[in-house]
Amino acid sequence: MFVKNFFRGGTTVPHSKNTAGCETVKMGVPEKVTIPMLQHIGAPCEPCVKKGDTVRVGQIIGNSNKYISSPIHSSVSGTVTDVAPMLYAGGVYVTSVEIKTDGNQEVYEGIKPPNFSNSNEFISVIRESGLVGLGGAGFPAHVKLSPPPGIKIDTLIINAAECEPYITSDYREIIENSWNVISGINIIMEVLEIDNVLIGIEDNKPEAIKEMTRVAATNDKINVIKLKSRYPQGAEKMLIYATTGRKVPPGKLPADVGVIVMNVNSVSFISEYTKTGMPLIKKRVTVDGPSVKRPSNVEALIGTPVSEVFNFCGGFGIVPKKILMGGPMMGIAQFTLNTPVLKHTNALLAFDETSAVLPQEQACIRCGRCVKACPMNLLPLYLNNNSLKEEIEELNKYHVMDCIECGSCSYVCPAKINLVQSIRLGKAQVKQAAAKGGK
Repeated sequence: MFVKNFFRGGTTVPHSKNTAGCETVKMGVPEKVTIPMLQHIGAPCEPCVKKGDTVRVGQIIGNSNKYISSPIHSSVSGTVTDVAPMLYAGGVYVTSVEIKTDGNQEVYEGIKPPNFSNSNEFISVIRESGLVGLGGAGFPAHVKLSPPPGIKIDTLIINAAECEPYITSDYREIIENSWNVISGINIIMEVLEIDNVLIGIEDNKPEAIKEMTRVAATNDKINVIKLKSRYPQGAEKMLIYATTGRKVPPGKLPADVGVIVMNVNSVSFISEYTKTGMPLIKKRVTVDGPSVKRPSNVEALIGTPVSEVFNFCGGFGIVPKKILMGGPMMGIAQFTLNTPVLKHTNALLAFDETSAVLPQEQACIRCGRCVKACPMNLLPLYLNNNSLKEEIEELNKYHVMDCIECGSCSYVCPAKINLVQSIRLGKAQVKQAAAKGGK
């Protein structure tokens, strides 16, 4: 089935799926892991352990009583050597638990397959698993699976678009664990009483479409949708429109139009968790870029230093100028290789000096390409100007908070203006003003 609803805007980007044929390889246990207490959108966790404590695999080491939050588990067995703030990309300090591993990987005694008999128990189980959106956003899964009272969810959309260049983590999940994906879908359908499932995959992944179509044939309520390869096809609102024709209004959530969107790795994890009870402690990461000697898909324990992941892939053939966590369109540049792998880390990319160079900004020629490319119907140029001038009222007027930071505007800009960076600053200015009681 080919999609007929094309979202407005976006752009065509190189696919560069160099690791599509690379089967996932498991890393060993590192000597040390550093696990931050914030790996999700929402409230950070408070550490449940202290320096000197012994921990085991799957043990909760951080939790919060806030609704929009997700518990943090140890990915290793060993001894806590430090609990302290650590500086992460973006200039944010996050309390982190450092663990020296013992190499035994002893499993915490409380790990066992969960039991649930209704939707409330299921939501509680998902929260206990520590699952967050594994496509990169990191939104707590138990919140996403709990629509507000009075809202009926009739469609579950599985996001397997993976529209960012380089990243093949979702693709490999389909190729390697397709039955887990279907099993996770069936669990959600049964517990939440959802009768319609759409699996969206871009047409540049024919093998994934073929495999999911094969396994989905076991349930006539599951349909695979072949999507046009167009960035940012994997963004929630774009995907919802492409697969259902429904438009999520500004300020609203997918649930408001009767939809839940889940990443393909997330639903596969749900299947595995219900069988084993092992919470989210590992992540498949695509390791690629011109500087990487051996591009690979790697399964790494959460908290593993980024440096060790690159070393596992042969290290750097060319000295990297820029390291990104995530894809080249929305990824975050890292200032150190000591950064750990997080729950929502789906890629680590290393670019040499030639490929990482940023072109010099020029004066805007008012060509309107940024406006045409914006999938959210915003005016990026105005947002850029108002951000630089710290015009809070104007930023709100032009709906700066609706920007999904996809980078399409910056990508197509002939003047090479860093529009997304300034829009991010504008969002921060709006939030600061709101905290102070301003407009």
